[in-house]
Amino acid sequence: MTGGLGVHSALECVGLDRSTETAILVTRPGGGVGRVGVPQDTAIPGSGPAFSKNLHISGGPAPVRAYIAELLTDIMEGTINPGRVFDRTVGLDEVPDGYRAMNDRESIKVMITP
Repeated sequence: MTGGLGVHSALECVGLDRSTETAILVTRPGGGVGRVGVPQDTAIPGSGPAFSKNLHISGGPAPVRAYIAELLTDIMEGTINPGRVFDRTVGLDEVPDGYRAMNDRESIKVMITP
């Protein structure tokens, strides 16, 4: 899709070593990788190839609290469709099962309904 050049920018939002390495590998020399959220480890996997490709890597925790009130209301009212990020919905009494499903990689993200 990029003619072998790689993408100019990649956004890594999973926090796993493998997803970080993939973002670095698909980014063209001189490009950038943004990391959003809390990484699984303190070291950046793939830092050797990133250095060799002169990639700019930056990121930090997602500022969820700054947007949650407005976005949650929009999601619950149907104004915004969260798309394929949420692939399972659970009630409050099923929250432990939702966390288990994410931990076991059965779900990407679980939406909790009141």
